[in-house]
Amino acid sequence: PSSSAEPGCHSLPGGFSHTHFSVCPPPEMIYRHMAVIDGEMVHFEILDTAGQEDSLQIEEKIKWGDGFAVVYSVTDRCSFDEVMRLCFLINHIHASPRRSSGSEQPPVVIVGNKKDLQFDRMVSTEDGENLSKALKLPFYEISTRDSYEETVVVFNTLYQELMRQGHFSPGSFKRRTVSKLMEKIPRMQASSTLNSAGRSLSFNSFRDYIPE
Repeated sequence: PSSSAEPGCHSLPGGFSHTHFSVCPPPEMIYRHMAVIDGEMVHFEILDTAGQEDSLQIEEKIKWGDGFAVVYSVTDRCSFDEVMRLCFLINHIHASPRRSSGSEQPPVVIVGNKKDLQFDRMVSTEDGENLSKALKLPFYEISTRDSYEETVVVFNTLYQELMRQGHFSPGSFKRRTVSKLMEKIPRMQASSTLNSAGRSLSFNSFRDYIPE
């Protein structure tokens, strides 16, 4: 498959981790970030991918994550049209007999980015809301360029949903899968150190995935 990377350099994980680049970062990056949520230190590893891989690689990356943010650009109708397929793919992979253990599906949120570009908008807020209602998933429309707080809300929602599912205890979040593919993806650590004790979890951020 081929993909169209989200135009610009303001990604969801980069905004959350306060990571800024003078030029656009690689199309794939794992951002490491530490945040205090409800009084607890949480270590995030967030894979930012534009979908530039084959189906087997996509599957490995989905298995790796504890939760998922499926991101489209409000200025790109094609990226919005891919959201439903990606959400079904995530559910299908995590519902497979080899992975099913009676637990709930991993949390997924739908995120419309670049709401600041109103004159370039091709996807209405109502379109996003209707899709989220159909899939019964949380929905946010944000601007990673203009608002750090909006970005934080997305990851707080994923974290709270993992808490709600009741299988979250200290040290419970281990890597879902370890592979040579994931080890090759470059890591970008935020300015904060990750040496402090705390909970560790991984998220995937899929953006603008467009198949051939």
